[in-house]
Amino acid sequence: MVRAVEEYLKPEVVRTISRLDLRAQFIVRGFLQGLHASPYQGFSVEFSEHRKYAPGDDPKDIDWLVYAKTDKHYVKKFEAETNITGYLVVDTSGSMAYTHRQELTKLDYSISLAAALCWLMVHQQDPCGLMVFGEKLHASLPARSRRSQIAQVLSVLARIKPAGGTDAARSLVQVAAMLRHRSLVMVFSDLLADPGPIREALLRLRHRGHDVILFHVLDEAEVRFPFAGMTEFIEPETGEKMIVDADAVRRDFVAAVAAFREEYRRSCFHAGIDYVPLDTSMPFDRALMEYLLSRRNRF
Repeated sequence: MVRAVEEYLKPEVVRTISRLDLRAQFIVRGFLQGLHASPYQGFSVEFSEHRKYAPGDDPKDIDWLVYAKTDKHYVKKFEAETNITGYLVVDTSGSMAYTHRQELTKLDYSISLAAALCWLMVHQQDPCGLMVFGEKLHASLPARSRRSQIAQVLSVLARIKPAGGTDAARSLVQVAAMLRHRSLVMVFSDLLADPGPIREALLRLRHRGHDVILFHVLDEAEVRFPFAGMTEFIEPETGEKMIVDADAVRRDFVAAVAAFREEYRRSCFHAGIDYVPLDTSMPFDRALMEYLLSRRNRF
């Protein structure tokens, strides 16, 4: 079932996001502003013009080439690009449609998180765009900072029915090729594919200078495996069916998922990527708050 955009924009959701911003304004601002460029150490710094040297100016800013030609002291003025451009990169493959007993599927949960982050960025006057992928990128919105952007992002996502396979690695390589300037790339996926190529694609994004946050969204049942007895499972992307003794495999399954997440955590840590493991039993606003708090405490 594809949810109507109005469900994501209903007043209580807007109030929740608003409360999140008001409750933790200093955290959110610190998080986003920490990613902004400083005038000389950040993303891109563009030369603006010369002006005469005045007492109090830093002598390091004197343009000595101009001095050699004119015998006068001029300093360079710069204009820094102080806005960080963010892109929400959302997995809409068939496995993202799964939910066991939670109200939200993994895709719904990802959309709620993405909506909150888009709302926060736009209210910081930071441009935010969208890229959607399954086996490849198949929808996108350019980054904008106007208030209507949140509705446009949700409108695109609400009209996409999760289906088909996933090739997150290929899609992330496409994302890296499309981005011309350093950006904040926020990925939402269950990562149910070969992790090796995905980690390599994430490294490519980092090597190109992008900040990356990986929101690893799993269903509560995929983390805790609350099944009992002989249970039939259906692979959502291939339709393959399997009957297993849930009680017999529970311990190994839970351990395998924990190891899967831990491997991503380690590789992301070494690459300088923020890894955020989530499951759909945690309210999305609380999940986002805990992530922002943990980030603030690390820096």
